[in-house]
Amino acid sequence: MPNNREGTALRAYQRKLVSSYTAIYKIVRQIPYGKVATYGQVAELADLPRRARLVGYALFRVDINSDVPWHRVINAKGEISESPFRQGGDYLQRSRLEAEGIEFSPQGKINLEKDQWRS
Repeated sequence: MPNNREGTALRAYQRKLVSSYTAIYKIVRQIPYGKVATYGQVAELADLPRRARLVGYALFRVDINSDVPWHRVINAKGEISESPFRQGGDYLQRSRLEAEGIEFSPQGKINLEKDQWRS
């Protein structure tokens, strides 16, 4: 059982994490239909430099039917970051992007020059 000091530190960490997730979701909601952003780009815009992985963690927690357009965030290579834990979410992400007019190369890449959101 954590002592009072550990409990206080844990609560402070949880508040910071919730605040970070809120900032990430605020940025992701701004990505326009038919555009994508990278995890690193979202992190920078959320004032969380070099925290691209945190963006991934935050988006993993979003319900697929949320108003947060999680599917518009991809990796820096222009690819969907596939995960066995997303239970079909990788296919859904590609399907949603294609429905918005985003095209994939035969190698599964998106042309960031053309489709990346310029905030």
